[in-house]
Amino acid sequence: MPYRLRKKFGPSACNFVEEVIDGMQDWVRVINKDDTVVYVNKPMREAIGIDTVGQKCYTLLGRTSPCPNCVSRRNLPEWSICKEEIINGRTFSVTSSPLKSDNADSEYTVVEVLHDITELKEMSMALARQNERLKEDLSMAMRLQCSFLPKNKFVSDKIDFSFIYRPCETLGGDFLDIFKIDKDHIGLYIADVSGHGVAASMLTMFLRTALDKSALSPKNALTALYTAYNKNDFGNELYMAVFYSVIDTKNYTLTYSNAGLNVCPILYSKEDFQILRASGFPISNWVESPDYTEVTISINPKDRLFFYTDGIIEIRNKKMEQFGEERVVEHLLKSEVEPFQTLSQLIDKAISFCDSSNPDDIIDDITIALLEIK
Repeated sequence: MPYRLRKKFGPSACNFVEEVIDGMQDWVRVINKDDTVVYVNKPMREAIGIDTVGQKCYTLLGRTSPCPNCVSRRNLPEWSICKEEIINGRTFSVTSSPLKSDNADSEYTVVEVLHDITELKEMSMALARQNERLKEDLSMAMRLQCSFLPKNKFVSDKIDFSFIYRPCETLGGDFLDIFKIDKDHIGLYIADVSGHGVAASMLTMFLRTALDKSALSPKNALTALYTAYNKNDFGNELYMAVFYSVIDTKNYTLTYSNAGLNVCPILYSKEDFQILRASGFPISNWVESPDYTEVTISINPKDRLFFYTDGIIEIRNKKMEQFGEERVVEHLLKSEVEPFQTLSQLIDKAISFCDSSNPDDIIDDITIALLEIK
């Protein structure tokens, strides 16, 4: 410990302070204004094998002149500055702090604390590489999931169909599909799977493959889906809410059944609208035998059928008000443009209501679809 400190504080206090600093795992050194090292603690002396007191600070770094980012030459403020340095092949986080005596005319010296972060840096780089691989895998999974969605222009001389699918994460828990059962019947379902991400997307894939697309009875199709689901050990925390409908394009009827979807499709025309409310149990392993109901109603040419999940109605503004079902219905009844434009304008209204351009503010998947009877 320098003589002036011993003279000021006494040998006992200085010995105690020196023991504390020497007991640190981190390296500590003090540098004056002309780049000379005036103090080095014991761990640093032992690690580098020499006592660098009296030497220029930059010689330890293998340099012959001050570092480009030298902090000891600055008029340091009252707070610390951090940087990284490579010493003997290892990476150190260097925190440089000003040290000035009570004498206002004296110059600053700099206390440097060097913390070895080599393993931490290597771990960080390994995690970064792993994250890149995960991003690539998720991107591939997203493309696969999107490839299973229906084509936006479903080819049929009986209906026009459009949809918008916007997951809040790379992989979403919403799903929908439309398909021809036979020449007179079209099947259409929309689903909301619990959660988001990989687990939810895998359940949507199960739904797509397990649902019986030949059944003309939505009730029977959902019952069979429930049975297939319970042959697998998906766990109690996972479930699927599915609204399934079959359109008879010859007799102009719509038959539907609901497995727990909390937002029901809206059938509307220029004159009126009807919310197709129906109760039903989600596809899960919570009960042994759910009892699904089935409803058949008449439809007419020019009628439109709107399917959606709760993502759009649960968008909130800064007052925490929901976009809500009423705003959705109001938009549908006033819109006179083509189905896809109707959907696109609805999304714009919901985002505008949210009053945010940040996609992270949308906390749930948004899936909407619009079908028009010809």
